[in-house]
Amino acid sequence: MNEEEFAQFLKRGGRSERARQRVLRRLAEYEQYLRHERCVSGLEESSAEDLEAFVVWLEREGKTSANSHLWAIKYGYEYVGNEELYDLARILREQRIQRKPFGLKGFMDVRPEHVDRLAELGIHNVQQMLQAGRTPDARQQLAGDTGLPSETISELVKLSDLSRIPGIKGIRARLYHDAGVDTVEKMAAWNPQELRAMLVKFVERTGFEGIAPLPAEIRFSINTAQGLEPMVEY
Repeated sequence: MNEEEFAQFLKRGGRSERARQRVLRRLAEYEQYLRHERCVSGLEESSAEDLEAFVVWLEREGKTSANSHLWAIKYGYEYVGNEELYDLARILREQRIQRKPFGLKGFMDVRPEHVDRLAELGIHNVQQMLQAGRTPDARQQLAGDTGLPSETISELVKLSDLSRIPGIKGIRARLYHDAGVDTVEKMAAWNPQELRAMLVKFVERTGFEGIAPLPAEIRFSINTAQGLEPMVEY
């Protein structure tokens, strides 16, 4: 990769001189790892496995979060045009950022009046939804307390459950839910290639507003789902 041209790319993107230097340093460390530990010449030849291995190595050996490195690495993959690994770097970084719990109103196609009914009971975000609707009896009680259909309560619990996987929030959670992959357990059981093929066909068949996730994102989501403890009884 031409470092001078990459710096100009960062500058055009609005990155300050200080930020550009940070990106270059972090990216140089990643490329050094690729050469010495993975026998890969650079970003253009690297794979999702290389990126994931670097994150594990960095956090184990350096005893630090890979957050700042992933911030820089995603710019590198954006520059070389590797959309799949750019997306994976973004997701891995998002996993390491402490954020406020995702609000129920952020899910695609959720009716505002349903969110308002739940808010009256103090249920505003996915963590509160999961806590309030963990069991069938609790969901039935919640339906009675809010006057909402039990199917609506179940849908919001499932969307909230899926959102425990980094990168699966508003639109992504809706895509998986409507395509039938509506729980973490179902996600964990899929083969990555088969899941992507199914989602591509689903988007084409239904005209869903959004695109199917890229292979690295799907593989990451399935791997994450396989490591999550069940939170909801279905």
